[in-house]
Amino acid sequence: MKIEILGMGCPKCKKLYDAVKLAVKELNVEAEVTKVEDITKITDYGVWSTPALIIDGEVKSMGKVPSVEEIKQMLK
Repeated sequence: MKIEILGMGCPKCKKLYDAVKLAVKELNVEAEVTKVEDITKITDYGVWSTPALIIDGEVKSMGKVPSVEEIKQMLK
């Protein structure tokens, strides 16, 4: 599973990254979690509000930080 956190490094982006790492750990799933801060790559996904959560190339959330429980549901 490939998970990307899109954002320019703002506090919400960091919070989303930490929440995703925790959700992955709690579910005990194997996932590559990366941060994407390149504005060109962010806009390539059609994201207009950060932070955004991308799971296996699909935009799952943008403009907010979902809870760890919400992220776990997205990962299932």
